[in-house]
Amino acid sequence: MKENDKLQKEASKAQSPETFTGIKLKKAKKSAAGVPGITTALRHTGKYMSTGRAVKTMFRVNQKGGFDCPGCAWPDPDDERSKLGEYCENGIKAISEEAQKKTIGRDFFANHSISEMLQWSDFEIGKQGRLAEPMILRKGADHYETISWEASFELIAQELKALNNPDQAIFYTSGRTSNEAAFLYQLFVREFGTNNLPDCSNMCHESSGEGLSSTLGIGKGSVTLTDLYEAEVVMLIGQNPGTNHPRMLSALERCKENGGKIISVNPLPEAGLMKFVNPQRPGKVLKGGTSLTDLFMQVKVGGDIALLKAIMLRLWHDEKQGKDDTIFDWDFIHEKTEGYESFITHLSKHDFNELAKASGVERSKILEAVDLIKRNQKIIVCWAMGLTQHKFGVANIQEVVNLLLLKGSIGKPGAGTCPVRGHSNVQGDRTMGIWENPKPEFLNKLKATYGFEPPRKHGYAVIDAIKAMYEEKAKVFFAMGGNFLSASPDTEYTAQALSNCQLTVHVSTKLNRSHLVHGQQALILPCLGRTDIDFQKSGEQFVSVENSMGVVHSSQGVLNPPSKHLLSEPAIIARLAQATLGSSSKVEWEEMANDYDRVRDAIENIIPGFEDFNRRVREPGGFYLPNGARKQEFNTPSGKAHFTVNEVPENTITEGHYIMMTIRSHDQHNTTIYGLDDRYRGIYNERRVVLMNKKDIKKENLSSGDVIHLTSHYKGEKRIARSFIIIAYDIPSGFIATYFPEANVLVPINSYAKGSKTPSSKWVEVSIEKA
Repeated sequence: MKENDKLQKEASKAQSPETFTGIKLKKAKKSAAGVPGITTALRHTGKYMSTGRAVKTMFRVNQKGGFDCPGCAWPDPDDERSKLGEYCENGIKAISEEAQKKTIGRDFFANHSISEMLQWSDFEIGKQGRLAEPMILRKGADHYETISWEASFELIAQELKALNNPDQAIFYTSGRTSNEAAFLYQLFVREFGTNNLPDCSNMCHESSGEGLSSTLGIGKGSVTLTDLYEAEVVMLIGQNPGTNHPRMLSALERCKENGGKIISVNPLPEAGLMKFVNPQRPGKVLKGGTSLTDLFMQVKVGGDIALLKAIMLRLWHDEKQGKDDTIFDWDFIHEKTEGYESFITHLSKHDFNELAKASGVERSKILEAVDLIKRNQKIIVCWAMGLTQHKFGVANIQEVVNLLLLKGSIGKPGAGTCPVRGHSNVQGDRTMGIWENPKPEFLNKLKATYGFEPPRKHGYAVIDAIKAMYEEKAKVFFAMGGNFLSASPDTEYTAQALSNCQLTVHVSTKLNRSHLVHGQQALILPCLGRTDIDFQKSGEQFVSVENSMGVVHSSQGVLNPPSKHLLSEPAIIARLAQATLGSSSKVEWEEMANDYDRVRDAIENIIPGFEDFNRRVREPGGFYLPNGARKQEFNTPSGKAHFTVNEVPENTITEGHYIMMTIRSHDQHNTTIYGLDDRYRGIYNERRVVLMNKKDIKKENLSSGDVIHLTSHYKGEKRIARSFIIIAYDIPSGFIATYFPEANVLVPINSYAKGSKTPSSKWVEVSIEKA
């Protein structure tokens, strides 16, 4: 059977209705965390770790001088941190699996073939244990077998040097990679001769980076945790903090206690948006927690631009009527921005009622939001993939910026932009140069320092990388972490792309589906995790990471590694570089792998903002990187922030079709599946589900519990995912929600955001058919 044929069967996981016997449904929760969060976290630690290891990790994670959680990128408090622990339920799930002692190596792979493991679910694949030794899948084989580290590096080097040109190789990066590893990785790749450095940011917040860079001159958020505490109004748009970044709830709780108001904009009324029961505050637990959202606006999927324009149109109307002379910050607009006249001329042509209708939000609620916003100046807008993963994802972000510019709510205490990134150090990787489109200044510095001519041609982002492999323009795929297949859109297309490669290589801590869909040859290179102690020739090492708010700090493991055969990511990169580049390279690869201070010296020399890096990173809590928008200094050609003009998306849907958006369950982080329960939404023991409005279920002559097949439609192309259970849920009519990665098979490879190429996973047109 051809590899892609096997994946086609597995990608859509064609289960019969008889397999759906274990699903349990309960009422959706009205609050997040609390005692259930504690018991769930403890259950996971008990399953994977001894009591001693669990205690050691729980009281060192996210602490000053400890290790950074391998989960989300939410920042740690600058001031005193909780002695009870700076972690959340999902963080403990991530740590428990990484810190487990169970390992898999030669015996496991001898007993389990690729063909067998392809039939396992992502949940089953990920639960096998830590990878213990390097493994190779030879051409035509169905079992991985052991290989030495030396032979692994030699094989990769041979394949790379045999390519017709360096652009036939693709080097992917996951957000877990440390600053030190990321810097060495991009340095090796560019000395090898390509900018093909796609990363996980391409699939999530690339739209944020593009939208913010084009308007404010920096692709990062402008706020700090202190700003969140001081904000008068916080808008949460297109995000689910209770599941995807639970520690954010503590900051929102503090904002509320300081008198702040929260507006939540989302198609689903998530528990984490409504109420937070802080498990570290017994009084809050006894009283039922803190109500978070003051105003919930249930927007249609894709209705955010219409909603934001409706708010701004009403603000402008009230400003024009002279009802309040403090609505717009005219000093800020005149001194710090450009493009206001074009923007307001375009905005004024819209009709408020039509915008409200397009958004799906009641007129009265929009007016309530307007009233909150016009009376306050300290406004923060937070968002996640609900805004970025649309064809108009960049425009979504630009409209957020337009609103903040009208209010002058950027570069002030308690005000600004807050893209909430989902993977620890995904922001740091970009800072280190993991980017297919590097700036000339960065490349010039590499040339001046290391004496080689870096490639100037733009490389492949994720979408282009997949297409290059599919079209056999790329021959080698190397992944520094991550689960590329499951994270990417159009699963069958991506599977075929990987299968077309001569060699696929994955640096990983645990088994995942990407190891099972491979090129002619495949390697699995096991590495140290965040929790593992890292000893090199110069002694025990630490690495650094950058959180979602631009703080760079240290991370140092506390547990003995589960296998003596693991290498650190910097060591893997350095040894691969030596094997590939040989004596022609002037980079001191071995010295930097032996002592990470040498890597940080190199970072300091190349990247602005890292002056005196080794000293400052050793300070408790680390340091903030420069952020112009935080000081109302905008790194744009004019030196001013830009208003932008965007059209309201037409969002037409074929009669009888629905728009599907992919979401996470509470039992997962990105593609890592911790369990089969979505506790907050009341869904237990099943992941192949479709959340659907009751009216739509009735209209289709279906019932909650029926099994359906989904077919996506894109420019005449059809993609099918079979056997999903309908669940009646509070979601706008005409829209459905499914979990990823199971539904990624339906996301077309050519449907992505204009300007960022972020896959449009939140806007997939589908039809449904009863199984």
